[in-house]
Amino acid sequence: MNDNNLLDGRRFVMVSSTASAVDPDGPTEFTYRESDGLVWGDYTGDTVVTGRFVGIRDGDRIELTYVHLLKNGERASGRSGSRIEPLADGQLRLVEEFQFAGDETVHVSVCAEVA
Repeated sequence: MNDNNLLDGRRFVMVSSTASAVDPDGPTEFTYRESDGLVWGDYTGDTVVTGRFVGIRDGDRIELTYVHLLKNGERASGRSGSRIEPLADGQLRLVEEFQFAGDETVHVSVCAEVA
């Protein structure tokens, strides 16, 4: 994957996570921006009031740092690494391994592109 702005303007919804149950009626939705491998964006939904991320993409790998505010008033932050998987219909899926700051547990989530 060498498109310099592959993720720019794409939206994804979380479909599964080992960190928590995903609300299928109101999943967390992510909006990505990208310019020459620099990736940033925001997310909201499910248990998240608002979140932001920034990082880099190199080929089919994304490395991000994130922070978000939860509906219960707590804040969370951490790092993630995602693998971009192209699907037959041209959409993308993101398979992410992430860790919350101060926690050694590695969680896995899957996000599907919104058509």
